[in-house]
Amino acid sequence: MLIQRAAQAGRRRLIGKLAHVMERIGLAMSGAIGGTFVAACLARASVEPFDSVGFVASMILVGVIGFYLGIDIPPMRVQVERQRMEAVELLSAIGTFLAAVAALVSVYAIVLDEVPQRPWQYAIGCWWLLGVMMQTAAGLVARLRLARAVR
Repeated sequence: MLIQRAAQAGRRRLIGKLAHVMERIGLAMSGAIGGTFVAACLARASVEPFDSVGFVASMILVGVIGFYLGIDIPPMRVQVERQRMEAVELLSAIGTFLAAVAALVSVYAIVLDEVPQRPWQYAIGCWWLLGVMMQTAAGLVARLRLARAVR
């Protein structure tokens, strides 16, 4: 009976880990989609640096990294660090919001065949990059703090 319970617990942990990995891959794909839309919107600006394969690939890559690292902040187990973690969670939340707004505005512009004025295109690109950088920073800081707390 004890062996059977241990086997069931092991399967539940494996299923939980598999679900977590699938969730993280889904978040990374969401970042890639957002990066694709923002890059497509900026490519329509007829600004040479924005109209290259390298630019599109870099926008997708930063989206993947930002959404993979920044949306799923690992919880701290030590209550003393709680205030510092709230700041990291806020950084991640603001970054997610900025990146999502940039992606939403980009989708709107593409679907309705609108070309935003140049200052707005730069703003959209800045929101996207700032958002995913904030997500990435929050995710890295949270993971470093967790690693230090475990030691």
